[in-house]
Amino acid sequence: MRGLPAIIAGVIGALLAAELLLRALPVSTSTMTGYYFDADVLTYPAHHAWAVSTGWDLRNPQRLRSNNYGFATHRDFEPDLGAIALVGDSYVESSMLDAPLRPGPQLEQSLGGKRAVFALGSPGTALLDYAQRVRFASEQFGVSDFVIWLERGDARQTLCGSGNVHSRCLDRQTLAPRIERMPPPSLAKRALRHVALAQYFAGQLAFRPDHFVGQLLTRQVPEPPGSLKAAASAAKRPLAPQVIARERAVIDTAIEAFFRTAQPHLRGRTVFVVDGQRQGVGASAEHDPYQRAYLIERLRSRGVDVIDLEPLYRQYALRSPLSLEVGPYDGHLNGLGVEIVSEAIASVLNR
Repeated sequence: MRGLPAIIAGVIGALLAAELLLRALPVSTSTMTGYYFDADVLTYPAHHAWAVSTGWDLRNPQRLRSNNYGFATHRDFEPDLGAIALVGDSYVESSMLDAPLRPGPQLEQSLGGKRAVFALGSPGTALLDYAQRVRFASEQFGVSDFVIWLERGDARQTLCGSGNVHSRCLDRQTLAPRIERMPPPSLAKRALRHVALAQYFAGQLAFRPDHFVGQLLTRQVPEPPGSLKAAASAAKRPLAPQVIARERAVIDTAIEAFFRTAQPHLRGRTVFVVDGQRQGVGASAEHDPYQRAYLIERLRSRGVDVIDLEPLYRQYALRSPLSLEVGPYDGHLNGLGVEIVSEAIASVLNR
């Protein structure tokens, strides 16, 4: 017991030293997200500065600053009837890239600097949240031309509880529209936002105490021999018809809900960009859990322009061995990939 005070002092000293060290390194800091400007649009505070990096070794460090409406982009938003709103998730924000390489600046450059691009990217969102940002950009800034960047799974992620919903979603059972906003942070979370050590564990290591405790209390059974081969073989089998039908029902309902909200604000050009596989040929309908081709078909039936990125990726792969992704640890597009997408968008808008 006589040595206990020395042990406690040593632990406290080590924690303080770790805190000071992490504060000197580009550890991701608090984004302070909230519904600051609209009840259905989650943003950062206006003119908020924070740091981001990837993984335990702090790859791709960036210092970000939000604009006057809380988006991490290169310009402030002001009423501009000639502006283009670029709407999407982390693909639009691209916080891991240097500022000039992000989609907003690159699209402006591809358009010859003739039009402002308002990049309304918000990580962890899907199709129905994009509709709220279309409404927001139209009401606040008078924007009528929209480019909406979709991932393959952006219709599926509209389901409530998917982890990719900031406001509007579809009930998992009935597909009825619902509202599922992020709860305000607790007092403890607000305090830990300012502790670099806590941010390192939560942001860089993705450490979750509840998950960690659950893992400790759960018996881990080794995979039986051949289970990995069996799983790979199962992935090559055609999907059951009811699985395909369910996915298409979600796509139909999500697209209907999107246009119900967004249609009054789509007064000019509307371009959808649909991401896909970067290498090889896309999956057929019988094997594709996202039903990506069906998503593109349903969008085109609405009379909007749709850019399918998979053929562009295949064309690029024929002429260059360089990757279009940030890295094996991050499947987002790098600056070269963003350039290909930006030029494709500009080509459609300039028609």
